[in-house]
Amino acid sequence: MRTLKKEIAQHMADLDASGQRLTASFLFPEDFVGFQGHFPGNKILPGICQIQCVIAMLEKWKKKNIVLREIVLAKFFSPVSPSEKLTCECRDIKDTEKEFTLKASVSKDGKKISELKLRVSFTGEEIKA
Repeated sequence: MRTLKKEIAQHMADLDASGQRLTASFLFPEDFVGFQGHFPGNKILPGICQIQCVIAMLEKWKKKNIVLREIVLAKFFSPVSPSEKLTCECRDIKDTEKEFTLKASVSKDGKKISELKLRVSFTGEEIKA
């Protein structure tokens, strides 16, 4: 999972935090580790990678490790293929050290492809560069 987590973070760009909203874009190439075996001959980004995008955004923003406590809701509406630019948006972010629930969505070309509700907490451990 650590390799996947690192690779997802490496493909993040344009992180923007304003108010209680956080956005970033992601672009995963054909050789991205998340596409391996999912599915041979028809590469599709696994849903866990979309969830990990949200976690990567939060970690980069706060510079602290995040623990995923619960996937409260995960709806996936459309598949993601290699080299498709994704925009991830988190809403209702609480600037806290405690456990909280946030809403997120992932879209491509302005169309929502997933909707997420995650319960997370900061570990308190700072991320080393």
